[in-house]
Amino acid sequence: MGRLDGRVAVITGGARGQGAEEGRLFAQEGATVVLTDVLDEQGEQTAAELGVEYQHLDVTSETEWEAVVADVLARHGRLDVLVNNAAIWFGSKIISTDTAAYQKLIDVNQKGVFLGMRAVAPAMSAAKGGAIVNISSVAGMIGAPTQVAYSASKFAVRGMTKIAAKELGRYNVRVNSIHPGFIDTDMLAELPAFQRGDDKRMLRSVPLGRVGEARDIANLALFLASDESGYCTGQEFVCDGGMLP
Repeated sequence: MGRLDGRVAVITGGARGQGAEEGRLFAQEGATVVLTDVLDEQGEQTAAELGVEYQHLDVTSETEWEAVVADVLARHGRLDVLVNNAAIWFGSKIISTDTAAYQKLIDVNQKGVFLGMRAVAPAMSAAKGGAIVNISSVAGMIGAPTQVAYSASKFAVRGMTKIAAKELGRYNVRVNSIHPGFIDTDMLAELPAFQRGDDKRMLRSVPLGRVGEARDIANLALFLASDESGYCTGQEFVCDGGMLP
């Protein structure tokens, strides 16, 4: 038996990277998986490869969230797991951060998580059960220089996770956050140090001495989506190779 047999999971940012790997593992463990993204061509290819479903979803849109949740409930009759994985990144010092760029990142990384939790909460509450996994970052645990927008959004995800866990716990809906460190994804390649080829210096801060894999985050998301974490809610799960103290 799979660890997610009979459950329906929606994963945002599922076209590639961590989201795609979460979709792969969840499907292997018996879940009906619905990947969502704005990268439709890549998302459809990924879904076809994994044998799962794909739907377009701009996580900043209330109406698109409502439509996706309504469709999943109409076709499957339930929605058991939400992984809020979609995010974007850019780096700049506070004094040189463009307001529009800052707001765009907040809309995707922070507002998108809020809208997702709000959209699935009624169905999960009515079913008296569900698991929401919010992907934050180690940047949501410590202040990261030149990442004012990204860190702000990931600290917000951390806080919203705790609030949602308190509000939804009475309905047996669990909400937890994952805080990845350096993970081998397209976003990691955007970091200036990795673009400069200075990754060895950065990895000195990681006791395990290596970049993590998307599968590492997927394994943790699976644990939090399954009954194995049945008494865990409102918690931060750091997966960073030991980087944080």
